[in-house]
Formats: sequence, structure tokens, C-alpha cells
Amino acid sequence: MSTLKHALQHHLFPNDSATYRDYLQGLATDAGVGFDGVRPWDMMVHDDRLWRRIVSEGSLGAGEAYMDGWWDCKSLDEFFARIIRAGIDRKVISVNNLRLVLSAKLQNLQTPQRATSVAHRHYDLSTDLYRAMLDKRMIYSCGYWASAANLDEAQEAKLSLVCRKLGLEPGMRVLDIGCGWGGAARYAAENFGVEVTGITVSQEQHRIAEETCKGLPVDIQVADYRTLNGQFDRIMSIGMFEHVGYKNYKTYFRKALDLLTPDGLFLLHTIGNNRSGSITEPWIEKYIFPNSMLPSAAQITRALEGLFVIEDWHGFGVDYDRTLMSWHQNLERNWSSLDAAFDERFRRMWTYYLLCSAGAFRARSNQLWQLLLSPNGVPGGCRTIR
Repeated sequence: MSTLKHALQHHLFPNDSATYRDYLQGLATDAGVGFDGVRPWDMMVHDDRLWRRIVSEGSLGAGEAYMDGWWDCKSLDEFFARIIRAGIDRKVISVNNLRLVLSAKLQNLQTPQRATSVAHRHYDLSTDLYRAMLDKRMIYSCGYWASAANLDEAQEAKLSLVCRKLGLEPGMRVLDIGCGWGGAARYAAENFGVEVTGITVSQEQHRIAEETCKGLPVDIQVADYRTLNGQFDRIMSIGMFEHVGYKNYKTYFRKALDLLTPDGLFLLHTIGNNRSGSITEPWIEKYIFPNSMLPSAAQITRALEGLFVIEDWHGFGVDYDRTLMSWHQNLERNWSSLDAAFDERFRRMWTYYLLCSAGAFRARSNQLWQLLLSPNGVPGGCRTIR
């Protein structure tokens, strides 16, 4: 495959950087993006090897070149919003994409054995990093900005929205699938008088969540969702479904159905993709979220069919743009406290991750959905809550 790739590249492009640059500039023109220009979203190129690296390695090469300091951009978020909106990201495809697609087709990338890889790579990375970046409750998912003035307010509004949609009442047993650092479990227990069982595959999240929820009727466990037993009046899963994988969607919803009482409700909060796929973007896969993927609406509804009634489907993906920009601003403001723990290459990697993600939501390529589900349909229906 590597030999074929190089042969094709040699046939299509002479071995000089100007030809590669001209080719990429032609693609970028429709997006209104330039190279070494004066606009904040123009690329500032520091190494002429960049052009061939992008053509050869696609988005993985572009991301790694940014980490290596080969190029900069004053407004990475807007750069990506324009590139993605114009579809440039789908035109520069490399062998890395094919490798990931084949891997996802030939094996289950999200088995219980593989599920912990994202915990080790990402969620166990550094509690100090997440404290510096997130809100006071350490909620690592999209905030709800309808009437919020800052990140703390947006995350509290999101948690309130989730709990009100679920109709939480004192004494209910609630399952939090993918409980993170325990912020949502604590909020529900403190404000609605419920008992919460939270699960995570991250040892570090488990440790922090137990501290966060100390003294409350909250039980935090290190567990894969597939191993759970019991009955719960309500289930919430906030920002975890992106790690389930399309081969496991049916299993995931069947397990949720088994765990839910017949008159219960399940709220699924997930990032979504406009297109059905089986992999994530290669750079994100390698450096940020291994074995992850974003579901499409079609993939979700196929997996739900015959199991749940969709009571409500609420989309507010534009709020994730603002959430990610707030995380980036927090990190920039607090970076001096982390400087000794992380080098410049890591800082560039994390900046790239946050701002390319913000650009994807701004371009409306990525979505944020909250689905309210019931096993048998709520008599009379559910009142829409926003």
C-alpha cells in the first residue's frame, strides 16, 4: 500500500514543494483561506516540507506538522470552520483513512478490553490539566448557553436541563453511564434528592468522583456498561456514547433497556455526525480519542429500533463551539500553572484539538444531540423542556 501511495504521488505531482502548494491553494481558494496572508485564518508556513506532508498524509500530516511547528494560524478555529464548510477536509484523503476504515470493518475497536485505552490516553492524562480547562464542576461535555453568561452557568444549565427532562424526583435510582469526575452525579443528588450509581473506565476519574460525591448517596464504580446489573428509574449518559462504536450500538441500547424500569426514562447526550461512518478523524484517533467515532442520526435510530420510543430529540451543536472556545481560553489563561508538566509540543497538540473541534461545530459538520428515550412510550407523551 505504501509503495502504491508513493507511486501515485510521484505520478500526480513532481517532487517540488511549489506544485504541492499550488495544488492545496487551489483547494483552499473556495474556502477563502490563504497561505502566508494577513487574515487571522490564513496559514503561516514555516517549513516548505509542509505541502508534500499534507498531500501525502492528509489530516494526520497537517496536525503533526502543526505540533512540530511547521505552520501556525492566529485563528485556528476559523481556519477549520472555513476548510470544513467548503469540504476541503474530504478532498485531501490519505492512506491513513483507509487503514482506519479497514481496521474498523475487520474488528471491533470498542471491545471491553479496548475500552480502557481512551481512559489511559485521555481521561487519566492529568487532573490538573482538566481543572485548568473546565468549569468548577469539571463537566467535560457541551454546555447549554441559551441564557448563560459564562462556562459555569452554561454547564449548570445543561445539568439542570438533563435532570428536568428526566423528571427526577427524591428517592429515584439513577444510573450515570460515563460519569466523568462526578459533577453530574453530585448535581443530581444534591438538587433532586436521587441516589446515583456512576460508572467510568478511568481510574483517575473514579478517584476524583469519589471525592467529589463524598457524603452523598452516590456510588462510583470502575466498570464497563456491558457488565452492569440492576434496575434504575432513570439513566443518563452524557458525552460517553462517542466511545461506544457502531458495532456495539445495539448492545448498548439493549443493556440500557435491561437496566431501566418499564416506566423509566433514558437521556442520551452525544456528539453527532452528519454522515454515517465507522472511524474518527485520523489525527484525533492517534492523539486524542483512540477507538472513538461519532454516530450519525441514522446509526442511532437503527440501533434504537424495536427497543425505545424517542420522546424528544434536541439539537444544540452551536453551543459546543462556544464551550470549546471557553475551554481554550481557560487553558491559555492558566497555562503557566501547567508549564512544568507539559512541553510546547503538547500545548500545540491540545490547542489544535480544541480549536479544530470548535471549527467543526461552527461549520455545522458536528452536532450535539440530547435524546430522551422511553421503553414503551410515556402515556400522553413527554412535555418538551428547553
